[in-house]
Amino acid sequence: MNDALLELCQISYRYPDGSVGLDACSIAIQRGSRNVLIGANGSGKTTLFQHTNGLLRPQTGVVRYAGMAVDYSRAGLRALRSQVGMVFQNPDHQLFSASVQEDVSFGPLNLGLDMATVRQRVAAALQAVGMTEHADKAVHNLSFGQKKRVCIAGVLAMQPTLLILDEPMAGLDHAMQQELLAVLDQLHAAGITLLMATHDIDFAYRWAERIHLMAAGRCTASLNATDLGEHAEALAAVGLPLPQVITLHRALVERGILPANPPPRCTASLLTMLAEAKITQETTC
Repeated sequence: MNDALLELCQISYRYPDGSVGLDACSIAIQRGSRNVLIGANGSGKTTLFQHTNGLLRPQTGVVRYAGMAVDYSRAGLRALRSQVGMVFQNPDHQLFSASVQEDVSFGPLNLGLDMATVRQRVAAALQAVGMTEHADKAVHNLSFGQKKRVCIAGVLAMQPTLLILDEPMAGLDHAMQQELLAVLDQLHAAGITLLMATHDIDFAYRWAERIHLMAAGRCTASLNATDLGEHAEALAAVGLPLPQVITLHRALVERGILPANPPPRCTASLLTMLAEAKITQETTC
């Protein structure tokens, strides 16, 4: 059974100046999965995202959501955008209301929902991103990280099944990144499918279930994150190295310090393996 929530099939798109955005690009996002789209600037990530909720319409190929080809009528796009929420890289491109509460209310109000339902959705969305106490604040007085949270809340108030984030960690310090990741993990646990763009292969490896590689307007490979170590050539073809933890783990395996399996997905897991190996060594001595 095909459990793809979103599919782009042989999508091509050229901008008015003739530059290629997408070139026979195909990708499938499985329902309930956690995905990363990774590639160099200009590889087509943002163009692909703009096709997922109808901001751009393919010149060739087809976009399918929940098994159905996208309907580009006004009603069809409204229905699609209520299910596929997008958070832009720069929150100032997405926020335009005076207060946090007003901004988050905008989408549900456009759906024609009654005020009681809108208030309920706004409250739930702000709570989900930890911004309840800022509901009445002016948007322009928020920090960059808080603005990103409000953008996510505005999308969540539409109750999407797929959340797309274009470089969500850009401009955030380490603490803000960890806070945002905690929010995304909660959303994923609640059943929302996630797709984000990043340049960080180490982050992609430890966070994602599926990693999609982009180059020259195409998705060149879609890989299970757990199998990434077996695809060094596919990574190299798009200018990416193996994650550092894979390289370090392999060096330790070659020296007989650690077992080959299971391969760690992050530095914390690698340190745990080292600690366990030390305990085992001390016990057997």
